[in-house]
Amino acid sequence: MTNPLISARDGFAAAHPEERVTLNTRDWGVIDTGTGPVLLLLPGTLGRGDIFWQQIAALTELRVIAVSYPASGTIVDWTADLVALLEARGVAQVAVLGSSLGGYLAQYFAAMHPERVTHLFAANTLAATEGIDARPPYALDIWATPIDGLRAGFGMAMQAWGQTHPEQADLVDLLLAESQGRILDDEMRARLDALKTAPALPADPRPAGASTVIETDDDPLLPPPLRAGVRARLAGSEAFRFQWGGHFPYVLRPALYTGLIRARLGLATLPAEWNGGSA
Repeated sequence: MTNPLISARDGFAAAHPEERVTLNTRDWGVIDTGTGPVLLLLPGTLGRGDIFWQQIAALTELRVIAVSYPASGTIVDWTADLVALLEARGVAQVAVLGSSLGGYLAQYFAAMHPERVTHLFAANTLAATEGIDARPPYALDIWATPIDGLRAGFGMAMQAWGQTHPEQADLVDLLLAESQGRILDDEMRARLDALKTAPALPADPRPAGASTVIETDDDPLLPPPLRAGVRARLAGSEAFRFQWGGHFPYVLRPALYTGLIRARLGLATLPAEWNGGSA
């Protein structure tokens, strides 16, 4: 049976293939499309840049740059690489949206280079990584553990999620395809290691109104205390909560997600479904 999410993603990827770009010796994947103000999209551990295909296709009033991470480097390295990417493309300022791992990177980028960030979306992410090295798969030796062992952990977690949420079977299959090989071996290791070794987030000097927090009530990876930590770090910023959508509301609820981006960037009014910041 055809998976509509995979078919749609693959169709987008065929029309917008990643460009391979070397940044400070590291090989990144980049999708760069459209014209207008720039939105930089940073995926989580289980996504390439095209995991945001629905947002990229819809936000035609923006220039969207979405990246896939290299096979080496740290959060600090990747921040320097992103600066190099923007400089090479003549981009002075961006709005940046990061989900999960990408949300941590986006927060670090915005804090270190506040002059470059017009708006930060910290989405389904965390504000501190203390203790993460005690949790699987981060507790493992990321670079020595056989890759099949690392991938198997993701597979079991996603299959368990699919059993309790059968209505999200298409999403589970999409993520299994990502985790079982579409993200290459060392790229997967680098993503895990980047979060395991991440530095503490510096204070963000930008005004509170220049940030948006996005979270989901049924996020299986981020319990309420971790979500509260992001809101506390970005105190005074607007926070929006999906009532459902798991860890990937941008895949499962793309119209509301894209509408929120537009509204927070001043491109449209907030969709009516966002009643009191919850939808």
